[in-house]
Amino acid sequence: RDGDEVLVVFRAGDAYISPQWYPSKQEHHRQVPTWNYRVVHAHGRVRIRDDERYVRGLVARLTRTHEATQETPWKMTDGPADYIDEMLRLIVGIEIEITRLVGKFKLSQNKEARDIRGASAALLARGEQAIGAAMDDCAARRDG
Repeated sequence: RDGDEVLVVFRAGDAYISPQWYPSKQEHHRQVPTWNYRVVHAHGRVRIRDDERYVRGLVARLTRTHEATQETPWKMTDGPADYIDEMLRLIVGIEIEITRLVGKFKLSQNKEARDIRGASAALLARGEQAIGAAMDDCAARRDG
């Protein structure tokens, strides 16, 4: 409801980490599977914005932003007006007044840099670019 306290979770990549990816596992076998992640928790108060003008403006801005990379960007005027109006009636806009932000991450930062790099390389090879690159950055910081 309007004014309620809410928590919105923004995920920035996460992935299963196999102990097989850690070079040190081959030496001492003291590794276990884990899950690495990056996340932000946004706490705040929600404001419901379901008026047509607000929703139309919001969708237009989002569309312009995300269609900008397309060779032929889609525009709201590309669809029949009655259809667009019908779709917009199904959308409820929200605004959140942020009262607290909490960022959390687990990138195997408790491991040796070579183990972090081993897991990162495996993730990058599997196409897990966001979390793999973040782990590479973590390993670089470990190296000093």
